[in-house]
Order: sequence, then structure tokens, then C-alpha cells
Amino acid sequence: MRQFSACIEWLFAREGDDFADRIRVAHAAGLGAVEFWRWTNKDVDAIASAVAETGVTVAGIVAEPMIALTNPANKEAWLEGLRASICVAQRLGAPVLIAQAGDDLPEFSRAEQRAALISALHAGADILKGSGVRLGLEPLNTLVDHAGYYLSSTVEGLDIVDEVGRPEIGIVYDIYHSAVMGERTEEVVKGRIDRIVHVHVADRPGRNDPGTGEIDLVSRLNWLFAHGYEGRVGLEYRPKSEDPGTVQAVVKLLSA
Repeated sequence: MRQFSACIEWLFAREGDDFADRIRVAHAAGLGAVEFWRWTNKDVDAIASAVAETGVTVAGIVAEPMIALTNPANKEAWLEGLRASICVAQRLGAPVLIAQAGDDLPEFSRAEQRAALISALHAGADILKGSGVRLGLEPLNTLVDHAGYYLSSTVEGLDIVDEVGRPEIGIVYDIYHSAVMGERTEEVVKGRIDRIVHVHVADRPGRNDPGTGEIDLVSRLNWLFAHGYEGRVGLEYRPKSEDPGTVQAVVKLLSA
């Protein structure tokens, strides 16, 4: 049975609400797992209480600080933050930390930035070892949402992971970003499913609810699971409706 997690940055969000209450709303809507982005701007104690109260699993959070790993000067600050992020992930029971590469920096060549990224990830793997937490590097689209981002290619992301060569490091495969970049899932991740630590979905245009746009999300997910993916699917989309029931409709669609 496929497992889904609701990104409560966008889902179950109500104006002026207590962020931790989104976990309770997700639980009431039948979701067994949630995820969110930054933890440093949230009440982790309240989140931990809501998790304990509901039994909802935290599928993943962002590894902070969100600074460019493409800049070698940021390595030590990022590693210090990674240590703290691991502690929060362990407290919340989250098996995945999500990392972003950062922007493509004009003062460095692509080769220099790649080397900086690999160096940071390799050092990060030493810190992650034995923690029970894996780090997923996330390629993002540069055509619509993240102009100037360094890593827009899933293949390049997987190549970087392979060069790091550590089981603690993989990728977050966001089908939305991949599709926006014109990638075909079966082409870009073939033979390397085991490097995927987490999957995200949204539809285009608008990065809205799966089933409202043009991306063949069902067939792409079916291919991933048929070829060995066993992780969660993060529902990271901007809902068109505030009705919690629409999320269950998405889960039903993507479970087909």
C-alpha cells in the first residue's frame, strides 16, 4: 500500500492557524504522515506534541540553513546546521532531510560549484552515518519556479549522488520539477531507483492538485513503484480548495 505525506506548508493551512494544528487536521482527514520545510521558524515542541497526540509520522523536513552548497565558503556553516537538523529530525521521527544545492553562482565555474557541493555532501554523510536519517538533494526546475538554481537535472543530481558514493545521501525526486524540465521519469531514474529517498508530486500549470493539470502523475508513480521505489510520496502542491476532503481525493487518484 502506498504511503503519502501531506506538505503542511500548503495543505491544511488556514489563515492565522497554529502550525501544529495542521497536523491534527491532517490526521482528521485520514493522512498518516506530514512533512514541512524549515524547522527553525516553527515551534518544534508544539509539533512534537501534535505528533505524539495523533500518531502522525513526520516524513521529512528541510536541512538548515538553506544556504548555497555551491559556494565552498558555506560548507562549515551548513554542516553545523546539519547537526542540529538531524537532532530535530530524530526527535520528530523523520527519516529524511531535504537539501537544496543553491544558486548557480557566476563567480565560480560549474565544475568548482559541483566540487563544493560534493565536498559538503560527503562531509555531511559522515555526520549522518548511524543517525537513521538520510539526506535527499533536490533538483528543481529553472523554467518556472526557481530561475538561477544550480541543479535542474535529475540525471546530474544522481551523478552527484553517485560521485559522493555514500548510502546516507540520495535525491528527492520531485515529479513536478522533473516534468517542467521536460524529463521522462523512466529515462532519468532508470537503474537508480535506490538513490531516491523521497518523492514529491504536484501538477502543472500552477503546481496545483494532482489530476488538475497535464502531468501524467499516475503513470509516473506506477513506474517508480513497479521498479522498486518503496518510500513515501509527498503531496507538495498548492491546493485549489481549502476543503480537506480534496486531499483524500488526490490520495485515491494516486493510489490507482
